[in-house]
Amino acid sequence: MAKTNNGFERRRDRVRRSIKKVLNGRPRLSVHRSSKQIYAQIIDDAQGCTLASASTIEKDLRGTLKTGGNISAAAEVGKLIAERAKAAGVTKVVFDRGGYMYHGRVKALADAAREGGLEF
Repeated sequence: MAKTNNGFERRRDRVRRSIKKVLNGRPRLSVHRSSKQIYAQIIDDAQGCTLASASTIEKDLRGTLKTGGNISAAAEVGKLIAERAKAAGVTKVVFDRGGYMYHGRVKALADAAREGGLEF
């Protein structure tokens, strides 16, 4: 049976192809969002490992956030991923929005990560 290739998957594949062209050895800041949570991780594709991660399901964030699916929660995750990236020795990354449009929660996470010190 053939796999269906819907619009989200086509966008995600297109974004990943363009990212691989400009990667130049930098790790990738990958974002995943669901209706209730948002997740971010910094991935080193050369070694195939995750260097840092943050999400709204972590205990320290869960207690402070009203919900994990809004812009303020995404901004907190962006700040946290920037802190953890600095601790891991990462300052320059390539932003991978996946198949998501760059607005709302995805944009808030990216802006907060930039304010936290990540360059992309």
